[in-house]
Amino acid sequence: MIRSMTGFGSAEGTVGTSRVTIEVRSVNHRFFSPSIKLPSALARWENDVREALRRSITRGHVTLTARTERATTDEGAVIDEARFATYVSHLRDLQSRHGLPGELDIATVLRMPDVMATRSEEEPAGDASALVAIVERAAVALSESRAAEGRRLAAILAERIALIAEAVDRIAARAPQRLEEHKQRMRTNVAALLEGVQSDEQRLAQELALMADRLDVGEELDRFRSHFEAFRETLARGAGDGVGKRLGFLLQELLREANTTGSKANDVAITRDVVAIKEELERIREQVENLE
Repeated sequence: MIRSMTGFGSAEGTVGTSRVTIEVRSVNHRFFSPSIKLPSALARWENDVREALRRSITRGHVTLTARTERATTDEGAVIDEARFATYVSHLRDLQSRHGLPGELDIATVLRMPDVMATRSEEEPAGDASALVAIVERAAVALSESRAAEGRRLAAILAERIALIAEAVDRIAARAPQRLEEHKQRMRTNVAALLEGVQSDEQRLAQELALMADRLDVGEELDRFRSHFEAFRETLARGAGDGVGKRLGFLLQELLREANTTGSKANDVAITRDVVAIKEELERIREQVENLE
């Protein structure tokens, strides 16, 4: 299956007493590059989350974010009684040692650091498996998104390869005519130079044969068509080492044939088609970089 490296997926579930929402986004990258942003309550399971992503995704820069919310309806604040008691003890000791008047105000103690916390900030119960299960569902949604985008990109790539194939067909149709024109031009130029003197037909035939060999693009056209077939097969069936890598290699080969054909062209029409082929190859390269 062809998958883009661009996509989005999300999932929700319960971890202990908290409701957890996971969102996963990805963009293109040569390798698997995760960026995981977990709230402090879930941070101790970051390695488990990373491994869950690695099992589902082979390439791309992946950003995972998580939000937690108290799953029960029991809302409000939680008082850390042990810390509260410690603050009261310290404050009374200071009051006694420094002879400070007045009664100790409970509101003052509650304002001390970390005495109160919202329930959403509490570390949830549960274990890593509950969180990993949510991550895996989000990763599945991401993969489905990437697959849908991959199908769209595959259709675009097929259209662009068809345009290049049409240009190659035009070059193939033009090549024999161009060769005859060059031969006729050489004969005319030789006759003009000799000014009526009998030419050496055998030598002229040899030169014409050498010129034809230099201008012949038959091998390049055959390799073009072979690469087209491999490109279309990869789009249809995928590749074990990654579609993006395989198509990237084929693009390099297609560009090499375009450059060789252009260097042999010596013809305005063929050169025009070679330029068009290179432009399409660049457009394809930009799209292939987004494929997994």
